[in-house]
Amino acid sequence: MDRRSFEHLLTHQSSRRRFLGAGLAAATSAVSFRGAPTRAAGDPRSTRVIRRPQFAAYPFALGVASGDPTPDGIVLWTRLAPGPLTGGGMAPEPVGVCWEISRDDAFSDIVQRGSVTAAPELAHSVHVDVAGLEPAREYAYRFMAGDEVSPTGRTKTAPAADAPLARLRFASVSCANWEHGYFSAYRHLGGEEIDFALCLGDYIYEYAADAPFEGREEGPVRLHTGGEAMTLEDYRTRHALYKTDPDLQAAHHAMPWIVTWDDHEVENDYAGAMSENGDPQEVFLARRAAAYQAYYEHMPLRPSSMPHGPDARLYRRLTFGDLAEFNVLDTRQYRTDQQCGDVGSRCEASLDPAMTLTGPEQEVWLFDGLAKSDARWNVIAQQVMMAQLDGEPSPTEQLFNHDQWDGYPLARQRLLDHLDSAGVGNPVVLTGDVHSAWVADLKLDFDDPASPTVGTEFVTASVTSYNRFGTRLRFLLGINPHFAFYDDAHGYTRCEITPDFWTTDYLALDSVENPDTEIETIASFVVENGKTGAVTG
Repeated sequence: MDRRSFEHLLTHQSSRRRFLGAGLAAATSAVSFRGAPTRAAGDPRSTRVIRRPQFAAYPFALGVASGDPTPDGIVLWTRLAPGPLTGGGMAPEPVGVCWEISRDDAFSDIVQRGSVTAAPELAHSVHVDVAGLEPAREYAYRFMAGDEVSPTGRTKTAPAADAPLARLRFASVSCANWEHGYFSAYRHLGGEEIDFALCLGDYIYEYAADAPFEGREEGPVRLHTGGEAMTLEDYRTRHALYKTDPDLQAAHHAMPWIVTWDDHEVENDYAGAMSENGDPQEVFLARRAAAYQAYYEHMPLRPSSMPHGPDARLYRRLTFGDLAEFNVLDTRQYRTDQQCGDVGSRCEASLDPAMTLTGPEQEVWLFDGLAKSDARWNVIAQQVMMAQLDGEPSPTEQLFNHDQWDGYPLARQRLLDHLDSAGVGNPVVLTGDVHSAWVADLKLDFDDPASPTVGTEFVTASVTSYNRFGTRLRFLLGINPHFAFYDDAHGYTRCEITPDFWTTDYLALDSVENPDTEIETIASFVVENGKTGAVTG
């Protein structure tokens, strides 16, 4: 049960997105700015910056994005890449890029503008950390370089800290393998009336073109370019390939994203500095450094997340008024390697208290934040399934996937005990990774159905990534009574939070082989304020 086994553009957006309707029409001419430019993260401070570049093709082929909303700010992203699949198509020189953010999509009410440097060292990507905005406000934004203007993006800041908030709506996505299908889920996501999207990992897949995936007789729906990603150029090209998808671009253009990674942004099932294939540590860390840099170059992340070699601080906390606080975790970079193989019974080595998914520093950060939180709902957004999932029908034996929290039972127990002893309000765990949808009660003792429930876990299905087990995994619900739902369809989850209720809808696609496929809500679950556990909505 490791990852291998579990295996257009703005015209697709909903007509409800009137906010963006005239954005591209308004962006018809270059805008010039006076004064010294601010510098983007990673700016080599070159004395020569190209101010009026000429491009062989449209430089904003990868679109635009925004992310990590705060009450007064947002991160704006783009990358200059006129040749996105051939190294970017840019000369190795820094280029000046201008940006604007406006209260309206016609850019007649611009609130801020500036210029930054797109440095070749960061693949000519741009990360603008905008501050001084109004809370809970929608904005339009765009970039200019030379005579070219980017598509218009829509974004939204978070409500003011501690402000009474009546409603928050967002969607969770995970596991989008280019070869396994079209990104129709992103097309539907782009038409949602929500505050932000949350990506729980596996935004790209590192596999070589036409990589085999067990259980599927048909070949890939579409092909990756090149071999397995290993170098910085490989990962840049793979990210660029995914970013050329019109449905993915539309989803980024429509709303801010909050992102974190899982394993496939580097290598399947890696653990800290340990490669799945047992590569020498120094070799794998060089690969991880390349993957982390390419990830940063293509995501709307603040400069605080910029990698330093093979290290990058991705875990962080985002608050939405008095209603919800999101603890966004990284369960890959700091984890110890699982000790009992990929799948099997629990071995004594896994009961070492030093076994960790988060690392000691992140664990302390998480526990401290949860204990101090005054939010009505406390969210842990992370990668791998937290609830115990026993895959062995025999009452005297157990079978676990050790890449999940099941491989780190004492670390999980510390977290669940903390949720209980610290009196954390309404804990909800959001998970991706397993290419299927699940709902679980988080128990202090999973082997005792009468044990107290201390939280709820919602696992989102994959955007495309194949699940070879299909409906056969439904039998696990009978072995694991703390689970209330399983489905193998592709799609995403949509969540609505109010002071009284948390509602999660599971949306499933008809097919990932048809780019125009429809989507429907197949299940809904509700958690009531002050009551642990989910019930059918």
